[in-house]
Amino acid sequence: LANKESLVLAGDLLRRVCRATGASILPVDSEHFAIFDCLCGRGDDAERLVLTASGGPFRGRKAGDLAGVTPEMALRHPNWNMGAKITIDSATLMNKALEFIEACQLYGVAPDRVEVLVHPQSIVHSLVVFKDQSQLAQLGVPDMRLPIGACLLWPRVDRPLAAPLDLAQAGTLTFERPDHEAFPALTLAKKAMQVRSGMSVVLNGADEEAVKLFLEGRCAFTDIAASVAGAMEAHLARLKMENALHEGEPFSLAGQVPDLSGEALAAACWAQLSRIHELGEWARRYVRESLAGGGSSRC
Repeated sequence: LANKESLVLAGDLLRRVCRATGASILPVDSEHFAIFDCLCGRGDDAERLVLTASGGPFRGRKAGDLAGVTPEMALRHPNWNMGAKITIDSATLMNKALEFIEACQLYGVAPDRVEVLVHPQSIVHSLVVFKDQSQLAQLGVPDMRLPIGACLLWPRVDRPLAAPLDLAQAGTLTFERPDHEAFPALTLAKKAMQVRSGMSVVLNGADEEAVKLFLEGRCAFTDIAASVAGAMEAHLARLKMENALHEGEPFSLAGQVPDLSGEALAAACWAQLSRIHELGEWARRYVRESLAGGGSSRC
């Protein structure tokens, strides 16, 4: 799986389909492939998953220093050469927030068992803490050929996929806690996974629209996370008003998917995907209208 949005939007559905069909998901995301690698043969012994983040171009800045960030400034990532949207998400730490949700969905763990550490050198791709308190990490040069090639060659990788890592030349490896005040995206992701009820769909859709508006010069850098938070609060209020809030439950029509097959399974999947699309569009519309001063949006 080479994108994180599938698991962010429909992780519960994908897990059900995998159980129903016996399929496996191989994650191409470097952090999640690192965890996949570390968990091999020891999945039942894992206590916590730790995702690493470079911290983006504004690591160390305080919340009050970010209002004047321009698209040109945010598009300068220190370690990776990526597309515009994911680069902006890396600058806000929203990319790591999406990966947080992805980890919960991919490995079936509660949000309090996933954490994020800022690791500016991007050498440790992620790590697993086991019940005996030992830790296992995957280290390598920051090169996407590693996870891509490993997934293509899985289950046996018998050739070099990237340049070797020389630890003697790598220098000091540092780790620090994220600044949740300056970069609230991780807090929003944790809330989304605690509430469930489609909240990760709202987070993703709102972020996509806010990033688009930021790149067009129509909102401030700090408006991105604020808009996502606003959309999530509006969705929560709507759920409460409709008496449809069931915290912790998956956003799914397909509770019986494991017992379905063939056309019934396909129909359940399409029904779920239709709901996901509608909710994502609502979140985008909410952000457009709220940033334009038009107030909240309704489906």
